[in-house]
Amino acid sequence: MKDKFTAVWVSHSSISDFLKCPQAYYLHNVYRDKTTRHKITLVSPPLALGQAVHEAVESLSALGIEERFREPLWKKFELAWKKVSGKKGGFLNTATENHYKEQGLKMLQMIEENPGPLRNLAVKIKSDLPNYWLSEEDNIILCGKIDWLEYLKTKDKIHIIDFKTGKKRESAESLQLPIYYLLAKNCQNRPVSKASYWYLGHSKNPEELTLPDEKESKEKLLKIAKQMKLARILNRFKCPEGEGGCRVCQPYLAVLAGKGEQVGINDFKQDVYIVSKSGFNNTPDETSLVL
Repeated sequence: MKDKFTAVWVSHSSISDFLKCPQAYYLHNVYRDKTTRHKITLVSPPLALGQAVHEAVESLSALGIEERFREPLWKKFELAWKKVSGKKGGFLNTATENHYKEQGLKMLQMIEENPGPLRNLAVKIKSDLPNYWLSEEDNIILCGKIDWLEYLKTKDKIHIIDFKTGKKRESAESLQLPIYYLLAKNCQNRPVSKASYWYLGHSKNPEELTLPDEKESKEKLLKIAKQMKLARILNRFKCPEGEGGCRVCQPYLAVLAGKGEQVGINDFKQDVYIVSKSGFNNTPDETSLVL
């Protein structure tokens, strides 16, 4: 039955968690702290960098073309960086923080010197968290934020752009593009004619991708989403590596064991932790915001 309050909401980050380790998915997306009633999440320097850069760049889409670069991007970045400075961003010392901050400033300087599509009209999806019914019958909703939608005026179509601040290239098997493609198709009216990843650390221009097949993408995502829903119904979230956990779920287990340090509460009302003991702070080099 269609009901947003009882529906299973899935996103790129939650699907990635589930595919890597169902137990990590549970601890990150389902479990709530018994005292605060908040979900828990981990922060690391790569994630903090991604958050600050994304916030600075994405703020441009709300401005008119002529206004976007009147104020230096580093000023927007400085405001965003305050939210992740120190332990709030997983930085255990000043040298590490300065290193990552310098990377962010270089990325923004590159954008200012090579704004490319950021100089063109942009489409804004009005919802704070774009979402649509992946399956009304199964009561499953797909949600997520798309970094940038360039408006291609001559075609009256849109170009999906995803900003990458990590060192790793997105895998060809990644479900991120199919998810963003489906969200863009279903959360606004214009057709999608183009999609790109923009690796801000080492590329002056977005790299165009082959658009995914809509039907195939939906079938693939719905199959995984149904598995996630079944796991929630059965309350069955087993780590593929057994009781000791894997590198994905071990940091969350460490938090539950009292080995983490809470450093704040994020905009999603999640308790934010860093876990440094036994190298647990080496969380995946992901730079997409957790939803």
